[in-house]
Formats: sequence, C-alpha cells, structure tokens
Amino acid sequence: MTCAVEFQAVSRRFGELQALNDVSFKIASGEFFGLLGPNGAGKTTLISVLGGLVRPDSGRAFVMGHDVATDYLNSRRRLGVVPQEIVFDPFFTVRETLRLQAGYFGLRRVDDWIDEILHHLGLSDKADKNMRTLSGGMKRRVLVGQALVHKPPVIVLDEPTAGVDVELRHALWAFISKLNKEGHTILLTTHYLQEAETLCDRIAMLKSGRVVALDHKQHLLSPFEMIMVRLTAPRVPDSWQARIRRMEGQSFLIELQRFEELETLLSALRAEGIPVKDLQVEQTDLEQVFLRLTGSGSREQPQAKGSS
Repeated sequence: MTCAVEFQAVSRRFGELQALNDVSFKIASGEFFGLLGPNGAGKTTLISVLGGLVRPDSGRAFVMGHDVATDYLNSRRRLGVVPQEIVFDPFFTVRETLRLQAGYFGLRRVDDWIDEILHHLGLSDKADKNMRTLSGGMKRRVLVGQALVHKPPVIVLDEPTAGVDVELRHALWAFISKLNKEGHTILLTTHYLQEAETLCDRIAMLKSGRVVALDHKQHLLSPFEMIMVRLTAPRVPDSWQARIRRMEGQSFLIELQRFEELETLLSALRAEGIPVKDLQVEQTDLEQVFLRLTGSGSREQPQAKGSS
C-alpha cells in the first residue's frame, strides 16, 4: 500500500527541551490515523515538521513520497493542515478567504467546491461575512475549509474540535469521515479520546517526544483487557484500596481481573456496611490505555508495540 506520510528518525530540540526524539513511523494511504499524547508531548512540533514550518535537527519527513525539506512545493500541494491556533485575515469575507487560499495553489473557478465546503461546515450563511465578525468557533470552521480547498490527499487535523460546540463537532467528523472513505488520508491529534477511539484505525502515542505505542487500535487495547467497575459510594473497602485506578469525589474506578471478582467486591462492601449509590461495569477503553502508556496511570508501562 502507498505510504502517505513517513517520519524517519525525526529529532528536534528547542534549547534544553528535546521536543522530538528519534520519531519514526509510517501512515498508509487512506488511513485514519490518530496521534495522541499529553500537552508538551511533541505532537504539534511533529505536525510543524510535516508542514515545513519547523526543520528537524536530524531525520526526514515525507508526504506522498515527497521530502518536505528538499521537495517542499510538491509535498505542500498534497497536504492540508488545520492548525490549533486561530489565524485569519480580518479584511476578507469567508468566501474570499477560501478563494485566496485556493489561489496559493494555482486553482481557479473552484466556487462549486467552496460551496460544498461551506455547506458541510455550516458556513453557507456566513459566506459573505467578514472574518473579523465571526465567533471563535466559526473562525475554526473556516480554518478547516482552508485546509480542504485544494483537495489535498493528506489532511492533518491538529486539535480541530477544541473549543467548538457539539453540533459542529458531529458535523465536522461526518464530513471528515466522508473524505476518508473517498480515499483521503487523515492524521488527527485530539484530546477527545473518544473521538480517536471511534474514528481512528491506528494510533501512535507520544510522551516526551518519543513514540511509546504504535499499533492498531484493537491491538493497543488487548494487552490491557480487564474489567473496570465504576463505583459510587462513600468509600472503598480497605482490602480493595490497591485496586483503585482513579477517584473523583465518591466515584471510584476499580480494576477487576475477572468477572468473578465482582461478587468478592460486593461481599466486601456488604461486610463493611458501605452503601452503594451506583455501580457500572465497563471494559478497558483508550483513555485507560493512554493514561498508562503516558505515565499517568498507576501501573508499570509496557514496551511500545512496533507496527509501521
């Protein structure tokens, strides 16, 4: 399968900060790929390298086989990036902004495609509004439109739904999923782990500039297969304190190794006279894997799975 994106031993330091440390992986053409990591993990720096905004100290990056440093024009034509920061020109309308962006790539007479973008992003009624009159959420929608206006085969979304309403989030993902089904490669960074778990095929997790996990979603979850009990009660029996993985007020997330242990937990609660307000049984999700692999969980971190 054609490689849409490739990072080869990419490293980048800013003063004392090692933002990226020997990062290598590939994204196949047509994949919906997730890039996860806590703040400061190096996600945005890696995307900036891919877009040619940051030069690595060592290593190389490619878009559809084109080196982003030595073949910048061809790599950039094949890439659309939605940045975290909201940057806009206050002197143009929404439609003029998209036309101008298309002009950077030598495209003319693209109003039909611009109309489709405006429709899917809920911007049709804002097409002739000046950019400076839009809300923050509407400006972010325009950023998405700018990334798509030249129909790039590779689309990078850097926290695209941060600070937007639920309606736009669902509309955006429906549109992006449609583009992915049509063959576009999607690289997504997000703090909404449910989005990554729902949308992405493969996932890489970064911590301190290094890849700590890289595999298909199902394979990332499988080493952590276990049962979690979400218990709402005044406290947890003393004998179960070591099994608490997270707590928020009177809500406790407790780990079970097998379903039979649920009766043991309930017996301990009855024996200590602890009233149960609510109890839910759930299996491991991506959030729990993320917390463990990035060092926020309570268990020892496993070796990263290599899969490119």
